[in-house]
Amino acid sequence: MSNIVAIVGRPNVGKSTFFNRMVGERIAIMDNVSGVTRDRHYGHSEWLGYYFTVIDTGGYVEGSDDRFESEIRKQVTMAIEEANVVLFVVDAKEGVTDLDKDFANVIRRFKKPVILVANKVDMPSQANYISEFYGLGLGEIYPVSSQTGTGSGELLDEVIKHFPERGDENPYEGLPRISIVGRPNVGKSSFLNVLIGTERSIVTEEAGTTRDSLDTRYNMFGKDFILTDTAGIRRKARVSEDIEFYSVLRSIKSIEKSDVCIVMLDATLGLEAQDMNIISLAHRNKKGIVVLVNKWDLVEKDTNSAKKMADYIYSRMEPISYFPIIFTSVTTKQRIFQAIEKALEVYDNKMRKITTSELNDKLLPEIAAYPPPAMKGKYIRIKYITQIPTHNPVFAFFCNLPQYIQVPYERYLENKMRKHFQLEGVPIQLIFRQK
Repeated sequence: MSNIVAIVGRPNVGKSTFFNRMVGERIAIMDNVSGVTRDRHYGHSEWLGYYFTVIDTGGYVEGSDDRFESEIRKQVTMAIEEANVVLFVVDAKEGVTDLDKDFANVIRRFKKPVILVANKVDMPSQANYISEFYGLGLGEIYPVSSQTGTGSGELLDEVIKHFPERGDENPYEGLPRISIVGRPNVGKSSFLNVLIGTERSIVTEEAGTTRDSLDTRYNMFGKDFILTDTAGIRRKARVSEDIEFYSVLRSIKSIEKSDVCIVMLDATLGLEAQDMNIISLAHRNKKGIVVLVNKWDLVEKDTNSAKKMADYIYSRMEPISYFPIIFTSVTTKQRIFQAIEKALEVYDNKMRKITTSELNDKLLPEIAAYPPPAMKGKYIRIKYITQIPTHNPVFAFFCNLPQYIQVPYERYLENKMRKHFQLEGVPIQLIFRQK
């Protein structure tokens, strides 16, 4: 059993700011506009040797004009049900509101330990104005400032009293990280929800529904791994709002932190320029890549439709053409588990270590059959090959004249490596060194 703290309250009381302070990173997007946070957002924190998970939630409200209102309420409810301790955050500057009173009645029904946190107490003199919150009937009030951290120590001292154990320092450490990335509205959140069998992410037909990058621990095929749902990545010229700008930045950061990227395309639109940019971004960051062509059920097909589409994608992406392509439909659950199985296979390929003897036994005969072309009257002789112990597959070729190896021959060697060794979906780097 792990220690979990849920941060809840009405919109715009500083929940995400306080979440970022507790986890020590600017993970959640913050803005003065209410309703920025929609999904549950998880982070990890520590206090006095106790390790715990923190959940940031959207603002709980009823009767508003926000079309996401009911979905946000579901996310808040799920966070409270998961938690050992609930932090009910209120705005000390605004005082008690009707929304605070209504939510206090809601939160009592869960029978969970609730700590009332009066945020935005930036100066000691402002602590005198929090007494009215005793009227909510939730016991002791803890004044804090999420901006400066004032009062957070006393609050956390109270929080850890409710933990059943000290917890794990980092429950995600060492686990494969798989990010689901793509343009807006291609079905990323729907894909995650179908996989885990619950509404982890809010799904609507509106592009840009997901804003933060959301991590979920998952087990399939006997393996634990982290699935990250990300916001849709549009071209910079089309990003007009600050919130979307930060959403895109977090999506890019998720790619940088991941081991494998599942890049989702919309089958009804085909491969667009932004899809190519996203695949290239994953390639430049040396991530494993699996391409999912989603909404395949909406495409009129014949016997060769999948092959034609795959050939088209590979031809457009040359020379980045080492990734597997899977045709899926989230709505009909067609091949979605095959997609995860393939992503885990790509992760294993990325982590594979090939012995020096294997490399030389397979590749030296290929090099002898087709040696590097002579340059300036000099013959290039590759003596042996070895894999360098790095996090990504890097292979060193030792030869007499490494500076004369040309790009076409480098591609030839890469193709032979992929022929002899299981490296599907993995970018590999070849370096040439003087023997």
